[in-house]
Amino acid sequence: MPKGVTVTSSIITISGRTVETAPGVLAEDTVALSLDILNREVLLVYAIDLNTALPDAIAATDTSIEASISSTTRATIGRISDVNVLGTAQLGIRAAGFVDGGVSFQEISPETPTSNALDYVGIIATNDFFVQVQGSGNVGVKSANWRMWCARAKVSADIYAALVQSEVLSA
Repeated sequence: MPKGVTVTSSIITISGRTVETAPGVLAEDTVALSLDILNREVLLVYAIDLNTALPDAIAATDTSIEASISSTTRATIGRISDVNVLGTAQLGIRAAGFVDGGVSFQEISPETPTSNALDYVGIIATNDFFVQVQGSGNVGVKSANWRMWCARAKVSADIYAALVQSEVLSA
């Protein structure tokens, strides 16, 4: 563990399901953490699992579903290149121009380091994290099931200030 970070709990799993309010409309859930901000408590994120519903297979129509988990609220689905995004998932069916339901694609990052190569994959320093889901071209509402493996930790004052400032500025 890096200098200035002290783990104060065992592994915690936080799970949930985020559902669109209507087909194609971005939905975002806020997940409260109840961190002790006076004692500089943060959440170390060890791993994330995001499973989206399947996109609808509609002849001659491209459909997709995307989901993301971020440390700040978002107006769009996050990308892994965004500083405040901890994880993403995408499923798509490319059927435009075809008379059948098309071919499905799943996009993942095989370059992602495994948990034995990193101490953690992210740190959340504010009291909430956010889960977004949005489909495109689907007939019905879509959802994402998610789970995070994490632990509570206490950080030094300078690390805490930098983390909070980074989260606030990336919002």
